[in-house]
Amino acid sequence: MTNIESRHSNILDHPYSSGPEPFKIKMVESIQLINREEREAALKRAGLNLFNLPSDHVFIDLLTDSGTGAMSDEQWSSMMKGDESYAGSPSFFRLQSAIQDIMGFPFILPTHQGRAAENVLHSTMIKEGDVIPGNSHFDTTKAHIELRHAKAVDCTIDECFDPVLDYPFKGNVDIDKLKKVVGETDNSKIPFVLITVTNNSGGGQPVSLANIREVSEFCKSEGLQLFIDAARFAENAWFIKHREVGQENRDIREIIREVFSYADGATMSAKKDAIVNMGGFIALRDEKLYEDCSSYSILFEGYLTYGGMTGRDVEALATGLYEGTEEDYLTSRIGRVRAFGDALHEAGVPTIRPPGGHAIYVDAKRFLPHIDQEQFPAQALTCELYLEAGVRGVEIGTVLNDRDPETGKNRPPALELMRLAIPRRVYTDNHLAYVKDAIVRLYERRDSIKGLRFSYEPGVLRHFRARFEWVE
Repeated sequence: MTNIESRHSNILDHPYSSGPEPFKIKMVESIQLINREEREAALKRAGLNLFNLPSDHVFIDLLTDSGTGAMSDEQWSSMMKGDESYAGSPSFFRLQSAIQDIMGFPFILPTHQGRAAENVLHSTMIKEGDVIPGNSHFDTTKAHIELRHAKAVDCTIDECFDPVLDYPFKGNVDIDKLKKVVGETDNSKIPFVLITVTNNSGGGQPVSLANIREVSEFCKSEGLQLFIDAARFAENAWFIKHREVGQENRDIREIIREVFSYADGATMSAKKDAIVNMGGFIALRDEKLYEDCSSYSILFEGYLTYGGMTGRDVEALATGLYEGTEEDYLTSRIGRVRAFGDALHEAGVPTIRPPGGHAIYVDAKRFLPHIDQEQFPAQALTCELYLEAGVRGVEIGTVLNDRDPETGKNRPPALELMRLAIPRRVYTDNHLAYVKDAIVRLYERRDSIKGLRFSYEPGVLRHFRARFEWVE
């Protein structure tokens, strides 16, 4: 892989690699594009919700990058060493050693995935009436907070909500917004401040090292704890190295260690940057908090050394943490996501700029300006893309943002997006070119696309199970 050495006056003109992937393909899986009539019938049965589609009716699946990556030969080999002991498995100690080495946290609680880690941590720390400031809390995070009758407050910088602005760290926390929230709230009602890296709801945008440091210093001055949602911590570290002045000559893992040195703990869905199909964990610095979380971990996830995972999963996760933090791999992955986004942008399709690390976000407000957000334009766009090409994306917009728990009204977000999340080591450039061409065709006939309304609306995390009908 070509080493990127030059620095440009505009850091967003950085020469992303277009070289070959740092791996070769060892096994393939057949996929099939069913015809348009079959797609229409499948989508109707699914209630116009792509979560309800059988995956064998999907040609290219960009619903999520969570648990959908391709594991390496080393990860599959590691699985053969998985020890299934209920307590004290050596597989756990290998995972513990990997997390301590890469992140620097001494205390580890494995969980079966990221939202399970949130459930354990939030059960321990969050009480009714609490306030949790952060940078655009993602869906399950916000749901766990609101389930406990607490409030998630978005303190993301305003630049995040300008979809056309090329700004290097649009995921940053606005320190003035954070100070305002803290100033208006009794500190005993703020269990922790949360930074999500990268900022998924805001377009997969990174958070700078300087911003993490500044938030940490403020939290320490106020006696507040800082936690990191670390699902895509490796991709965030890559952006720090390649966009933040003064970081260009540092090793990725050195940057990662510094990032986590500013935090009191982290939760992780390892199904992202650790490239496994299942797994997660809580990493902590404080032994008492570890002991408090342990009771909930045993209650919800199983014993402390397996946390809802098989020993095989634990082994694959330990190996994946090292593979997911290799610079050649990160350069290849992020470069290809960038190339996909740039191709859409050059074709005139409105997307969030600059592209993030794990997904391309199509701006449904600008794509479908004739559809009001109360008629869910991003959800409509995902349906049309499936009908057009058998491609499954996901809505990150008004449906996902749910209703205000106090007023019961929809909360239309500033950004109404269709996310196309790229699974790790799965699809080739030809697959993404096919998706790009399909989206361009949709854009050319965008005026014909109609809005949606609910035919069934669940009370919690409605976007997973809701059903819709077209608005005539």
